[in-house]
Amino acid sequence: MWLVANGLIFFLFDKNYLNITILMQDKITIAIQKSGRLYDKSVELLKECGIRFNTYGNRLKAEATNFPCEILFLRVSDIPAYVEDGVVDIGIIGENVHIEKNKFIDVVDYLGFSKCRVSLAVPREADYGGLEYFQGKKVATSYPHTLKSFFEKKNIQAEVHLINGSVEIAPSIGLADAVCDIVSTGSTLLSNGLKEVETILKSQAVIVANQNLSPDKRALLNKLMFRVKAYKKAKHTKYILMNAPNDKLDEITAIIPGMKSPTILPLAEEGWSSVHSVINEDDFWDIIDQLQEKGAGGILIVPIEKMIV
Repeated sequence: MWLVANGLIFFLFDKNYLNITILMQDKITIAIQKSGRLYDKSVELLKECGIRFNTYGNRLKAEATNFPCEILFLRVSDIPAYVEDGVVDIGIIGENVHIEKNKFIDVVDYLGFSKCRVSLAVPREADYGGLEYFQGKKVATSYPHTLKSFFEKKNIQAEVHLINGSVEIAPSIGLADAVCDIVSTGSTLLSNGLKEVETILKSQAVIVANQNLSPDKRALLNKLMFRVKAYKKAKHTKYILMNAPNDKLDEITAIIPGMKSPTILPLAEEGWSSVHSVINEDDFWDIIDQLQEKGAGGILIVPIEKMIV
């Protein structure tokens, strides 16, 4: 007979429970950065996707209470190798790390946060006239694979020196003529007497996955990605409500077509309707101006938590 208890399935051969086989529900393991600029946004993303887990203290592992997954908190530079080897099933890393580590893993989705770039920088006083500046130069970097690939494509012969941490000080202490490092605002370069001269690549957070997930784990990944896409869609859209004159409805609905079409409800005041729709956040102010020109009023803009299309 079969017995289900606490999420576990027991097969009982007889009343004395002489042999019990426990079949665990399959789950996926998700690796995120344990500290740093990716950590907060990764935790926010998972929790906005309805996955509940504890993050207190210096825990390196957490079990989700409402989704079949386990979260590991690791050094972001280690995650690509763990995903490739199948130690973890999926990970959230920077695209720059994915390119630098060059592992056989799949990019499942681009997340749009933790944007940065990997750039070349030279001393502020340097007379920079183009990439030829780097011919024969020593360049310090934490991204040797990325930089060497870039220089090869551009036919630049330079000495690439690997430095882990504090790359920006290399020119000032005589270790290198230039640097190649991750840049967000550029303030760190400026404070170390450097100027950014070339962008090698632009990066954002990505979800990566092992290439050999089992069918069950692939199904769980698809469920997770459905939630991620709903959250991402909502982040870039707003729900809009307004009062509109009936004689302008066709023109107004042409401005805000919505996912399929706007919702239109009659108001108590004759000749007016309430129009509800969804707009892209990037088009927000231009659309508002157009709606007001068409006589719309009482416009309300409401954030959307999730959006299922």
